[in-house]
Amino acid sequence: MTKNSYCVVLGVTGGIAAYKALDIISALKKKDIEVNVIMTRSAKEFVSPLTFQTLSQNIVVSDMFEEPKAFEIQHISLAKKADIILVAPATANIIGKVANGIADDMLSTTIMATKAKVVFALAMNTNMYNNKIVQENISKLKSYGYEFIEPTSGRLACGDDGKGKLADTKYIADKVESMLYNPKDLEGKTVLVTAGPTIANIDPVRYITNKSTGKMGYAIAKEARDRGAEVILISGPTNLEKPFEVEFISVNTNEEMLKEVLWHYEKADIVVKTAAVSDYKPRYYSEEKIKKSEDSISIELLKDKDILKTLGEKKQNQILVGFAAESSNLIENAKNKLIKKNLDYIVANDILHTGFALEDNEVSIICKDGDVIKLESMNKKKVAKELFDIVNKRR
Repeated sequence: MTKNSYCVVLGVTGGIAAYKALDIISALKKKDIEVNVIMTRSAKEFVSPLTFQTLSQNIVVSDMFEEPKAFEIQHISLAKKADIILVAPATANIIGKVANGIADDMLSTTIMATKAKVVFALAMNTNMYNNKIVQENISKLKSYGYEFIEPTSGRLACGDDGKGKLADTKYIADKVESMLYNPKDLEGKTVLVTAGPTIANIDPVRYITNKSTGKMGYAIAKEARDRGAEVILISGPTNLEKPFEVEFISVNTNEEMLKEVLWHYEKADIVVKTAAVSDYKPRYYSEEKIKKSEDSISIELLKDKDILKTLGEKKQNQILVGFAAESSNLIENAKNKLIKKNLDYIVANDILHTGFALEDNEVSIICKDGDVIKLESMNKKKVAKELFDIVNKRR
């Protein structure tokens, strides 16, 4: 984000999920996002304003007619200050008010007065959520540009089962952070990312793989998404959480990854190939588990498909980015790989110093014109940002 601090105005309404808004504040604060809270009168029946004030470290606003703490009209002040107004939980009541232009409390007046994006994280009884009036109000607001975070399904506080639970608070905070991200310089672009390891099967229980965690590829997919791109993430097996609002395709083998990459390649504008694909596979696959009988065993390996080289040969207008994990002659080997595989950029990583599982990377980005941009040690999120900054500046 280019702006040092963003401001989210969090509107808390009178639903049983009001207490979950405290987790949203905590998550946003950890992302260095300022939070100002507006509570409706009903919300104060569920959670004390003091609790929100303590977590947000800002005065909680509720009463329109309360004497202001500063010489300003508070609903106008907050309406102007907000980068996003997030209403969580958003009840049928607040949806109905805003959809019909009713501004009779601090929250609804602030929403009416703002030019910022307004997001409703819905939470209510499942019958209320499915009510035609509520659904019409939601559709009406969507047509006006208001955004919604849909509720999830499960057992509700009233005992009913169905759709109506407030979405996961971490997801809500991550979604808001993504919406705040600047610049949105990949809007209208499709970014294809590969991540993680692949496996080469030996028998039904054994396989060959590598130490790739997939973290770099997932960070790149999230960065592209936050910058406005449509993202396709093709991933080998990892323990990572699937990024939201990303088309996710799970694969295991080199062959499966190649098939999926080629299927989506033509529509991609930028392809970032971070996956550590198995270079070799056993010549023979045993349909039955190989029994332990000898002191040693030999497995003959064959060279597998070179996915990156295949993409370089088929490249038309795509920007193709590769990764080189090297243990010696880092820049020289990476440059040779860039030329040999017809890449536009390659990210060179010395695995003896940074390895696979570490959170920070120290990499060099090598451009097709020969420029070498060495980055200081930084986390994978920042590496992803630097990579797209370079690609966008030079395309």
